[in-house]
Amino acid sequence: MSSFGKWSKQGVPKKGWICIGFEDLGEPAAECEMCENQEIRYVHQMQHQDYPNILECGCVCAGKMEEDYAAASKRESDSKNLAQRRARWLRRKWKVSANGNDYLKTDGFHVVVFAKAGGWSGTITDLATGVATQARRIYETQDKAKLGAFDGMIWLKTH
Repeated sequence: MSSFGKWSKQGVPKKGWICIGFEDLGEPAAECEMCENQEIRYVHQMQHQDYPNILECGCVCAGKMEEDYAAASKRESDSKNLAQRRARWLRRKWKVSANGNDYLKTDGFHVVVFAKAGGWSGTITDLATGVATQARRIYETQDKAKLGAFDGMIWLKTH
């Protein structure tokens, strides 16, 4: 006999949920908490005002719960695209400044990575506003600093 998880349980709302967060686990490493059947990599964190717990769900269940499969699918698609872009980030053709620092101009930002006492750091400047954001940590390698700059740039674009 097949289990339908919380879909078949009394007291669990079937629609009217909202997605309050999303996470890419990097590989299938969790089970959907709604159907309790599907192994998932992309976790949609679903909340309902009439249910006490946040459920971590797969795309299909999340789409049904919020009655918007397109939104759930877009979250996954955006995450996959971002992961692919991050994987290509180090292979990009970085230019070298007069000071010998690697830099890129992309997505409306000027990204610079430079050696600093004890490791590597970087600065991200928003080309539209001129506001510069300095890395808050020192990275062990130049590549790690570049990946940190990518993550910082994405954060700045979304906040």
